[in-house]
Amino acid sequence: MADAITPRAQDYSQWYLDIVQGARLADYSPVRGCMIIRPNGYALWENMQAALDAMFKATGHRNAYFPLFIPQSFLAREAAHVEGFAKECAVVTHSRLKLDEDGALVTDPESKLEENLVVRPTSETIIWDTYSKWIQSWRDLPILLNQWNNVVRWEMRTRLFLRTMEFLWQEGHTAHATRGEAIEETERMLEIYATFAEDWMAIPVVRGIKTASERFAGADETYCIEALMQDGKALQAGTSHFLGQNFAKAFNCQFQNRDNELEYVWATSWGVSTRLIGALIMVHSDDQGLVLPPKLAPTQAVIVPIHRTDEERERVVARARGIAADLRAAGVRVELDDREGFRPGWKFNEHEVAGVPLRLAIGPRDVENGTIEIARRDDRSKTSVPQDGLAQTVRTMLDTVQQALFDRALAFREANTTDVDSYDEFKELLDRRGGFFRMHWDGSAETEARVKEETKATIRCIPLGAAEEPGVDPVSGAPSKRRVLYARAY
Repeated sequence: MADAITPRAQDYSQWYLDIVQGARLADYSPVRGCMIIRPNGYALWENMQAALDAMFKATGHRNAYFPLFIPQSFLAREAAHVEGFAKECAVVTHSRLKLDEDGALVTDPESKLEENLVVRPTSETIIWDTYSKWIQSWRDLPILLNQWNNVVRWEMRTRLFLRTMEFLWQEGHTAHATRGEAIEETERMLEIYATFAEDWMAIPVVRGIKTASERFAGADETYCIEALMQDGKALQAGTSHFLGQNFAKAFNCQFQNRDNELEYVWATSWGVSTRLIGALIMVHSDDQGLVLPPKLAPTQAVIVPIHRTDEERERVVARARGIAADLRAAGVRVELDDREGFRPGWKFNEHEVAGVPLRLAIGPRDVENGTIEIARRDDRSKTSVPQDGLAQTVRTMLDTVQQALFDRALAFREANTTDVDSYDEFKELLDRRGGFFRMHWDGSAETEARVKEETKATIRCIPLGAAEEPGVDPVSGAPSKRRVLYARAY
């Protein structure tokens, strides 16, 4: 049986780590700051990947792959980009090791590279060097590419899934003939991320634009989706960047437009990562363990046979196998847990900690009566239902759980989103319960920096679609055109 999970109210950070390990999602690596993604965690990532990949391809994008190693000189070409990533880069300087006179394994000084290679922190530079060779005419545009890969960012303070030195993600990189097309692409991909978060992850998000200080290094604008975790902190769940012509100019990527004039290409990039698994945990889970939305759960329903004698086992397991086959035929991802040597209570606990949305228990009496007990993971309710029509019952219940998780997360976010007009009230509520705060901002970097320094809260985004609302910034006393979204964040 899994170790006890620390209650959220006692220690939220430990609760999170207990769930990651109790649900067997990930483990610590021998390399500090890295993680081992276990089969349960990787299956969850595969389901996310499959859903997103289908959404990307439905909008005309294709997958490609670019190298892990990037010449160091490439990063230096775009000033804002190198400034943003320089402190996070892992650098390869030599190509081999050797045994020294004492038999110790050391770097071979004769293998020093002519140019250092940076282990990919993101791929804009190597991709735009390539695009400069591929693009000559407007006929070559647009280029709509995505890649699924790993990146390395040398983080000092790490936490499984949320922030690790190496993580998995996808990064889209597109090239366009006009500014308007590139902005349209940026906004389209933001909406894909928002749709995925809300429809698949059951997480409501705020769509917005980052302030200049929070922008991706090298972007003209960064669009984002922000989600609220159960501890009142925000998590950036996806970003889509309008890069303007910055990388095209850095890598001299020009094309001949329809008027036979040379022009620099317009660019976007966008990405989400395995930190989405961290978001799932922190939005939906409880003190009993992981809670997963059915659309992404690797196992949507588990069947646990209950029996005492060999004769009962034969009858119950035979019926359970038939039910499992019927559910699979109906498209349900189902597992039959007929392992011997484990009591039903042990199995119940294991699947509860792992977040399986529905648990089906069947015993000898259920076989005789044509019934089966279904327990929902989200609210832990139990009900006995007929075996006839069970596939449809299960599918309907999975849809109900999916919607219930979204509704619960939305209600939590709305209850913890506050309009504030006093800086003192903002600081008091921030310390007491956290959450999202809609507060006026005068638009200055100085005010933004002051709030961050004094409270550790940041402007998560300027919400899209929000009407202008003239007011006063309670921090500076200066006029403000609109409210922005503040929160402490991961």
